[in-house]
Amino acid sequence: MDDTRTAAAAATTGPLAGFTVGVTAARRADELIALLRRRGATVVHAPALRIVPLADDSELLAATKELIGCAPDTVVATTAIGFRGWIEAAEGWGIGEELLARLRATELLARGPKVKGAVRAAGLVETWSPQSESLAEVLDRMLAGGVAGRRIALQLHGEPLPGFVEALRAGGAEVVVVPVYRWMAPEDLAPMDRLLDAVAAGVGAVDAVSFTSAPAAASLLSRAEERGMTQAVLAGLRGDVLSACVGPVTALPLQARGVDTVQPERFRLGPLVQLLCQELPGRARVLPVAGRRVEIRGHAVLVDAELRAVPPAGMALLRALARRPGWVVNRAELLRALPGAGRDEHAVETAMTRLRGALGAPNLIQTVVKRGYRLALDAGECSGGSAG
Repeated sequence: MDDTRTAAAAATTGPLAGFTVGVTAARRADELIALLRRRGATVVHAPALRIVPLADDSELLAATKELIGCAPDTVVATTAIGFRGWIEAAEGWGIGEELLARLRATELLARGPKVKGAVRAAGLVETWSPQSESLAEVLDRMLAGGVAGRRIALQLHGEPLPGFVEALRAGGAEVVVVPVYRWMAPEDLAPMDRLLDAVAAGVGAVDAVSFTSAPAAASLLSRAEERGMTQAVLAGLRGDVLSACVGPVTALPLQARGVDTVQPERFRLGPLVQLLCQELPGRARVLPVAGRRVEIRGHAVLVDAELRAVPPAGMALLRALARRPGWVVNRAELLRALPGAGRDEHAVETAMTRLRGALGAPNLIQTVVKRGYRLALDAGECSGGSAG
């Protein structure tokens, strides 16, 4: 089929129409969900974490008082929102000016332009900031200058920095960790359990899961283990369910379990959504059937420029036929493909009737008397024979 029809379909349906994306984020979830829905996606929101309110965070308060009482030589600000949150929390506790006074008198390293902006908004001036936004570059600079005997405060933002603290301590530094926005398991586990069930069920139930922090990925895997479904969830994530991570640190818990991930070049929500807009349609099965362009998406089918919603049973039959397009697939095999399949082949006929109605083009699927069904693949495409 020509590119004009493809472009028209994208324009009328959105690049993610027909796909279901799981969102595990707690912070900025509304923004990510809006970006996905604007592009046509169906979203399953399952927060894998909840954020400890700053005002109630005794660990952050203790670390802040410790730094005020005993000045650090260096402070490393790692995230803009984390640094702003730290200053705002200190102001809420009535010790904001004391903290700012300490930060003015110390070497202040800001990881990248966004963090530098947060530092300056607080009335401070950074000593140094890399243009790359790379913490590895910050660490290399510190180690090159020597850290032995130095007291270094490291502002975290909800997730660990693998190897960073260890490298500083190995170099002889005393490291004070400032844990801004700590994570805990969500109070309501039901949404996360529903997402895990969908991942285990595979493509059609959910097509991709997005991760914006390493703790969220670790929390999802931990909950799968608690429910005794680790292998089923990993099989889904290693198979048809795409794992999309905002950056390489976020991907570490998944990669450690043998799950392949995709990540945008820029570690932001916008590029993450754009990556999904490329990856998911690229994974869809596209076939020329009965003069139509048929694109099989997660829970819907794009027939030329029209998105057609298809019931789960119909999608199961269509995928079974598409595995060998043009070949006859017998009723017994199609029955096995149906969700919760029983033993009555009449269920196949009922589901097939509904599938043809949902597609809006009955001639896409041919009935082969006494044998089964097949996709009416266009002439010249690879087809023929029978399956089973």
